[in-house]
Amino acid sequence: MLSKNQIKLISSLHQKKHRQANQLFFAEGVKVIQELVKSNFELEHLYTTKEDFNDVAQNKRIVITENELNKISALSTPNTCLAVFKIPLESKIIESGLVLALDSIRDPGNLGTILRLCDWFGIQQLICSKETVDIYNPKVVQATMGSIARVNVNYIDLETFIKETKLPVFGTFMDSQNIYKTTLPQEGIIVMGNEANGISENIEKLINQRLTIPRFGNIQITESLNVATATAIILSEFRRLN
Repeated sequence: MLSKNQIKLISSLHQKKHRQANQLFFAEGVKVIQELVKSNFELEHLYTTKEDFNDVAQNKRIVITENELNKISALSTPNTCLAVFKIPLESKIIESGLVLALDSIRDPGNLGTILRLCDWFGIQQLICSKETVDIYNPKVVQATMGSIARVNVNYIDLETFIKETKLPVFGTFMDSQNIYKTTLPQEGIIVMGNEANGISENIEKLINQRLTIPRFGNIQITESLNVATATAIILSEFRRLN
């Protein structure tokens, strides 16, 4: 049974300020929780409506009712389980190979999908500007489907980092060099911009090579690609050529 204090704490974790204050976040769904339990994330408590997760220590596994799960879930249709984990300390930035950098990505679904893409394409390091949505936002965690456990993520002053890096810096724009006709290296930083405004002016000035994904439709009136979709194409092309 859930106590009032447990309900209050978990409900507070819907907000970034409370996640930071308590250094806790939560995940929902069997798949995501299984991935996180197997990872280096430290489990605080697991709340489930079923007699499952028998490999989790009994003092950390609490069977609750569906009604109780409804009170703490961030989903309109709650799954069968919710788990609270400690937020780990950020690891040192891996400044080698391909590094993906996000400039003010605001949509949780986009960030979660981009994390899955990093996992799929073997991108070990994801760098986020401080204006990018919180990786421990429940919607982000849900969208990663467990990939959050396998990609190193750092929130930094993106402009300062790019100024100091020795890696070539690539940016995506609407009217630049056709990525399909460009020789791409094995190492570099790929910058993806904000959903509405693209790469910010200060970051744009630091881009070494501008890339674009050309449109092939006969009626070329589509303004842009979704940032997660564009990221998938960009990463696929970098990996295909290397």
